[in-house]
Amino acid sequence: MHSHGHHHHHGHNHGHHHTGQDSSDRRIGIAFFLNLIFAVIEFVGGWLTNSTAIMADAVHDLGDSLSIGSAWLLNRMGKRSADDEFTYGYQRLSLFGALLNGVVLVAGSIWVLSEALPRLMDPVMPVTEGMLALAVLGVAVNGYAAYRLSAGTTLNERVLNWHLMEDVFGWVAVLVVALVMQFVDWPILDPLLSIVFTLFILLNVARLLWSTGKLFFQAVPDAALLTRVRETLVATAGVDSAHHLHLWSLDGEHHVLTAHLVLADSVSVAAQLQLKALLAERLAQFNLAYTTLEFEFADEACRDQAGKT
Repeated sequence: MHSHGHHHHHGHNHGHHHTGQDSSDRRIGIAFFLNLIFAVIEFVGGWLTNSTAIMADAVHDLGDSLSIGSAWLLNRMGKRSADDEFTYGYQRLSLFGALLNGVVLVAGSIWVLSEALPRLMDPVMPVTEGMLALAVLGVAVNGYAAYRLSAGTTLNERVLNWHLMEDVFGWVAVLVVALVMQFVDWPILDPLLSIVFTLFILLNVARLLWSTGKLFFQAVPDAALLTRVRETLVATAGVDSAHHLHLWSLDGEHHVLTAHLVLADSVSVAAQLQLKALLAERLAQFNLAYTTLEFEFADEACRDQAGKT
C-alpha cells in the first residue's frame, strides 16, 4: 500500500492555491534581504563604534539571515518533485542548510569571543551614541520584519519569526547597555554583553546541530509518534504484530514509515484490501509523507529475518 499524502498545509483552501505559497515565499524573501543588509550595516557599525556587543549581534543576525536565506532557497528547491535520482525529492536539503548555518555561527561566535575576551581585562569605551543609534535602528528593522512574518503560518515562517523576535530582544539589550554607558563609565558592560550573547548563540547552535544531526542519521523524529504509530498498527483488527517498523524523517516535517505486519490468520484478498483501507484511514492522523506496509501471514518466514524490531 502506498499512500502518498503530500500534506502541504499551504493555502489549498483558497480558490487557487498559489496565494498562500507565493506570499510565504515573498515574506521570507523580504525578511532575508532586510536582515542581510542590516547584518552588513551592523558589522560596519560595530567596527566604527568599537563595540563588541554589536559585533556579537551582527554574527547573530548574519546567522539568522543565512537561515532565512537557506530556508527561502530550499523552500523553493525542496518543492521540486522526486525523480529517478532523488526518489524522495529534495526536502532533505533543508537539513544540510541547517548544518551549514550552524558551522557559520560557530565560526562567527569564536571570532567574537576572541575579540571580547581580551577586552574584559582591558575594557575600551565604545562610542555609545553610535551604539544607541544602531540599537534603535535594530529594534525598528527587526520589529518590522517580525511583524511582516507574523502573518505566516508555515513552519519555516514561525521559526523565522521567533528568530526575529530574539533579534529584537538582543537589540533592546544593546540599547539598555548603551544607555547605561552613556551616563556611567562602565566600559566592561560591552564585552560582557557580547559574551552573554555569544554563549546564547552557541547554546542554540548546539541544540540545532544535535537535532539536525540526529535526523541526518535517520533517528526517529519523535519517540512518542513512533509509539503511537506502533500502537495504532497493532490495535487494528486482523493485525497480529508488527516488526521492522522504521520511522524516519526527510526534513523534520515529512516522515517516512515502513513496517511488516503479521496478519492474524490467512486473509482473503478482499479482506486484505479492506484492511489496507482501514490502516490508511487510521494512519491518516499522523500525516506521514510516505508509508509502505507489508503483510506477512502467520506461517510465513520474514524475508528480512535479521534484526527484527
